[in-house]
Amino acid sequence: MRHPARDLGRLCPGGRAVTGQGTGRTGLAEQARALAAGEVTARELVDEALARISASQPTLNAFKVLRTETAPAEAAAADRRLAAGERLPLLGVPVAVKDDTDIAGEPTAFGCPGDFPVKTADAEAVRRLRAAGAVIVGKTNSPELGQWPFTEGPAFGATRNPWHTGHTPGGSSGGSAAAVAAGLVPAALGSDGAGSVRIPAAWCHLVGIKPQRGRISTWPDPEAFNGITCHGPLARTVADAALLLDVADGNVDGDLHRPPPIEALAAASRDPGRLRIALSTRMAFTATPKQLDPLVRAAVTALAERLARLGHEVAEADPHYGPIGLTFVPRATAGVRSWAQRAPDQALLDPRTRGAARTGRLLGGPVLRLARAAEAPLHRRVGAIFRRYDVVLAPTTATPPPRIGALAGLSGWQTDRTMIAHCPYAWPWNVLGWPGINIPAGRTPQNLPLGAQLLGPANSEPLLISLAAQLEADQHWQHHWPRWE
Repeated sequence: MRHPARDLGRLCPGGRAVTGQGTGRTGLAEQARALAAGEVTARELVDEALARISASQPTLNAFKVLRTETAPAEAAAADRRLAAGERLPLLGVPVAVKDDTDIAGEPTAFGCPGDFPVKTADAEAVRRLRAAGAVIVGKTNSPELGQWPFTEGPAFGATRNPWHTGHTPGGSSGGSAAAVAAGLVPAALGSDGAGSVRIPAAWCHLVGIKPQRGRISTWPDPEAFNGITCHGPLARTVADAALLLDVADGNVDGDLHRPPPIEALAAASRDPGRLRIALSTRMAFTATPKQLDPLVRAAVTALAERLARLGHEVAEADPHYGPIGLTFVPRATAGVRSWAQRAPDQALLDPRTRGAARTGRLLGGPVLRLARAAEAPLHRRVGAIFRRYDVVLAPTTATPPPRIGALAGLSGWQTDRTMIAHCPYAWPWNVLGWPGINIPAGRTPQNLPLGAQLLGPANSEPLLISLAAQLEADQHWQHHWPRWE
């Protein structure tokens, strides 16, 4: 049974007010270990997570739905399985998923207003989380159809950044990022169609992995948003993000993209070796104004210098993106149009959403087919940099996180220009379908997090994860927490 998250004040199981204390600061792998060792019960972990979420809602508003009755029941069942000696990677561990992902018994509104029907089956990614023993405590907020790098909307209000509640956590996986950053859950699943995992990870001081297209099944959709969107994990550490990726990884027969298997968690404990790393601050052409903030430039440059001191060969070099932006727009807007048709009342949608859907109708058909056909030449053009370098290091965003409401009330064109100015770096890798990882890169004098991307060619997640883990061991970013309460 579900409860809208805005009505959570009375729904603290067990009556405990646990807000960021106790198990709230333990990670995914640590909670799994403690459960297997009998140091804590799944019911305790899930009840505490639900209590923390409930207490945080008036401030952070990270969740759309909480599973306040079903999650404790599933936790109790996990405890019985643990007591019987069963062991699974996440048996009894609470996690969250974004509200674009189907959970049986819950609606999938994807940030939209309206009375959406309850789903009768889990998405494949959720099925795999459950098969690993995870207890899904709720669904996190997203802007309408994941279109924007801020998580605000009339259907749920504004989700706020735990590092500074006057600012956005980013988007579109902003609810998932805020939940993990605040210690409400140890990890969460998001989705990335133009940076929607990496951007909120950057602005919430998290590790966020955009895996290879198809690495995590998007079923019941054979692909999402014409191949630009994929699911990805958000966590505080590289190992936790890799663990969630391993658990969710896999395909069904209907998936259009089926990359070869990897072992992400094993890569997190492996030395990456001496790598050739390209420091890139070039932005793909968009015909709109944009500029890299000096604070972001300094943070990413400092990471490059640290990588050099760790023994890597680092040089400034940029991929040649060419006309990649022309191929993104048809795929994205046609995806918006397809998803908008699922809304029970399209008149309730944001005018910007309806405008994007109209554009998607105009650019569908032959234009969309041309955009898809351009991907192979773009792979060759952009991928040429990987003949000289193993990894590209780039900013994740051009700016620190903007204030809540900064994009509210803008027209569609104004919104596009503004969000490109903030976030011009992430979306090309969605067109390519290749993996990238956001890693924390420091904070501004106002304590706003900044991020950097490690980008690679097809199926390079293990290499990127190994390099990210090496940086984490050097930088210790996982020990820094926001003070939002």
